[in-house]
Amino acid sequence: MTARKPQRRREFGSVRRLPSGRWQARYLAPDGSRRTAPETFETKTDAQTWLTLTQADIERKHWIDPDAGAVNFEAYALKWVDERGLSATTDELYRRLLRLHVLPTFGTMDLDELTPPGVRTWRAERLQATGATTVAKSYRLLKAIMETATDDELIRRNPCRIKGAGTEKAKERPTATVEQVDALADAIGPRWRLMVYFGAYGPMRPEEQAALRRPNVTLDPLAVKIWEAAPELTTGRRVEGDTKSDAGERTIYLPGFLYMEVKRHLDWFAEKGPDGLLFVGEKGAPFRRSTFGRKWRRARAQVGLPGDFRFYDLRHTGHTLSTQAGATLKDAMVRAGQSSERAALIYQHSDDARQQEVAEGIDARVRALRQQADTPHRVAREA
Repeated sequence: MTARKPQRRREFGSVRRLPSGRWQARYLAPDGSRRTAPETFETKTDAQTWLTLTQADIERKHWIDPDAGAVNFEAYALKWVDERGLSATTDELYRRLLRLHVLPTFGTMDLDELTPPGVRTWRAERLQATGATTVAKSYRLLKAIMETATDDELIRRNPCRIKGAGTEKAKERPTATVEQVDALADAIGPRWRLMVYFGAYGPMRPEEQAALRRPNVTLDPLAVKIWEAAPELTTGRRVEGDTKSDAGERTIYLPGFLYMEVKRHLDWFAEKGPDGLLFVGEKGAPFRRSTFGRKWRRARAQVGLPGDFRFYDLRHTGHTLSTQAGATLKDAMVRAGQSSERAALIYQHSDDARQQEVAEGIDARVRALRQQADTPHRVAREA
């Protein structure tokens, strides 16, 4: 009886020489299909080395199907936004960044066609066309999308590898003096002056003020409870919902000098009814960013503040006053509804006058300690 030949082990891959003289490598993929290397090689050794490395990737579970990344970037990016469950304002921001800054370059590409050199070139071009802050936001968004594609094993590695490219380096925002805040409140008119004071001494975000209703305000104690926000989208639609973060839900205790301002506003300007909006226009409609913006710009010019001083910058004034009044960093974070120390520090300022106060405080403290230390020696000498 003829002995049965041992079964030949199935080979992982093979190489062959093409009519062009270059070498082609073929291998067996984990799914059992026969695959061809995406490139040809100058020598047989190069082709065999590529096969060895590919086999090692498969055995270590590092292999990624070369066809997996053949997914249109625009379709993947828009689906990525849809699946995030974002707030209305963040959703609008991401779609605007994609539409204006990312998709014009990468929209027609497949995921695996985005490369580090291509991302670097895109970023350099964007920096020439728009502000650095917008470019940083766009880069962070692109990097997050491609990181998800990496996790989905559609690409091997994220092509966004520029160190620090997603960091915003915005210049320090200006603050207003107490005198300027009062002047702004006078200039903007009696119906809206409380918004200025809430922005500076709350310090409340505009979208938080838009959601305020009568039940949010108490006179004894003088406080405002924040539990909702109503940001206005670029379409003009207000979206009532949760605050910017969990830290946004808070009770803000107001300084006593605002008592008459709050009471007068409740009596004269707030919407009637137990659940009336706190800030409404002359015709009873919720205030609009466009209408209020015109009033704000006129008041700002009348007071003489720079043209880039935003209503939102009043929060910087409130933060700075809080710390100068002795508030700790945690106190300031709770008051402003911020969840991170980094965010709180952005709003805290220390100008020359404050630095002089600090120096004077150190001077007084050191003099007192020296005097205290010197007293026993003086008493001993006098004895």
